[in-house]
Amino acid sequence: MKKTYDFSSGKRGAVVPAPPGRTEIMLHLDDEVIAWFRRQVTDAGGGDYQALINAALREHIQRRSGDLLEDTLRKVIREERRAAS
Repeated sequence: MKKTYDFSSGKRGAVVPAPPGRTEIMLHLDDEVIAWFRRQVTDAGGGDYQALINAALREHIQRRSGDLLEDTLRKVIREERRAAS
C-alpha cells in the first residue's frame, strides 16, 4: 500500500451511475423501519431491502392516488346532482 494517494483528478459521486428512471438519494429512516425491511428480505431467503422499500412506496402511492381519484369523482357527482336538483 502506498503512503500517499493522489485524488486530485478524482470525481465525487457514485462510481456506477443510477440506471435511467432511477435517482440515487440519501434518505434517513428509523432504525426499526430498516430492520423490518431487512428482516422481510432475510425471511424470504434473500433479496434487496431497498427494492422492497421502493415497492412499498409505490404501493402506497397507488393506493393514495386511487383514493384521490375516487374522492374527486364522488365530489364531482355530488356537485352535478346538486346542480341538477
